[in-house]
Amino acid sequence: MTEDGRGGTVPGYRDTTALDLRSGTPVRDVPEPSPATPVHETTAIDRGTVPPPPATAEPAPPRTVEQHLDEILSAVPQPDPIELAVLDAQGLLCAEEVVSQRALPAFDQAALDGYAARALDVEGATPAEPARLSVVGETVAGPSGPASIGPGMAQKVAAGAMLPAGADVVVPVVWTDGGMATVAVHAGPLTGTYVRRAGDDVAPGTTAVQVGTPIGPAQISLLAAVGRDRVQVRPRPRVAVLSAGGELVDISTPPGPGQVVDVNSYALAAAARDAGAEAYRWGILPAEPRRLSEVLESQLLRSDLVLVAGTFASEGDPVQEALAALGPMQFSPVTMHPGPVQAFGRLGPDSVPVICVPGEPVAALVAFEVFVRPAIRMMLGKRQLFRRTVQAIAAERLLSPLGYRQYLHGQVMRHPDGGYVVEPLGDGDEAMLARMARANCLIVIDEDVTEVAAGGLVTVMPLLLGG
Repeated sequence: MTEDGRGGTVPGYRDTTALDLRSGTPVRDVPEPSPATPVHETTAIDRGTVPPPPATAEPAPPRTVEQHLDEILSAVPQPDPIELAVLDAQGLLCAEEVVSQRALPAFDQAALDGYAARALDVEGATPAEPARLSVVGETVAGPSGPASIGPGMAQKVAAGAMLPAGADVVVPVVWTDGGMATVAVHAGPLTGTYVRRAGDDVAPGTTAVQVGTPIGPAQISLLAAVGRDRVQVRPRPRVAVLSAGGELVDISTPPGPGQVVDVNSYALAAAARDAGAEAYRWGILPAEPRRLSEVLESQLLRSDLVLVAGTFASEGDPVQEALAALGPMQFSPVTMHPGPVQAFGRLGPDSVPVICVPGEPVAALVAFEVFVRPAIRMMLGKRQLFRRTVQAIAAERLLSPLGYRQYLHGQVMRHPDGGYVVEPLGDGDEAMLARMARANCLIVIDEDVTEVAAGGLVTVMPLLLGG
């Protein structure tokens, strides 16, 4: 998954490469779509809970998902590279061309246990007519003095041991009689067989790790081998997560009438960490204007990106006013469901990106997937900004509001006959945290589609942890 997923028209599901998902219990049999019946019907339907897009121009006209996403991605910066110890660099992208000053391996060595010999001396050896060589010593892995062999000689060697001068092949023990003073060789390998020559892996002056390479265990092994205990990497972006709303109470406080627990600061901080960021959960923003401004200013100073979740009033909202005092911040409807109200701006003296998402927890996490996660991955220097997607068979009829891109939580699993089948969890009108917690995907339905028949194909975005 290293290809750039920024092409296409629908952020978050622009690549339809199939994933090998965990097998699950198949849902009930899904009817095959009739060739005569269109899978997608674009007749407008009344969803009731979702208003139609405004028909007249407003000061903040509705924008498409792509327009809002493109504005965010064009504005988020990539933090400057930093140097970290190699173990601390795990999971990040290399930001320098690491050129080796050493040869790997540093000396000619045996690739396995056997006998170092000359290929000429064992050429044509068979079990019926073995080649017989004099064993002139033994070398194990570790420091050792120089050694050499001549015609008709062999040296017993362990894997990783220095090869004696004159040897150009290692005969595996299983191809011999295992002799100590003399050895009978039953097969003659070709020159260079089971020999690691100095510099075969990495030659001095060549690139060991390239810019943009994700640093995992294999890369850490290579960096250590070439003598690098520190490396420059793209750092994790620092993301501050805040919640806005007078109805919110912290998780430790039992909510009273009309109050709700601050779910978003926890959920969005976890989502930011899963996306690769270093997330700081501030919690609930204070209501007092002066203190509110102080908190926002302090988070802009410590963060590469600020994420605010809340239900923002159209006029007189204290959070909107505090944000507007720090720079241009545009709140506008986006043609998506759930969560059609989004906002973005670059605030403070350093023009730090600030993304506002809806306060309803299900809509907040959907908005994170669509807008915030790609921004974090761009800041990390990732080429694949969006999750991979699959095409799946809808297990039941799906409805969607005309003019809005619908994101439904669902469960996708392998179909016994191949491919994938997806079953929605609810109809998208009910914000149910328990249903969202059971979901392993988002079902994405385009703006011009109001119905997908049972058995029709639909785009599915698997929500793989760390994916």
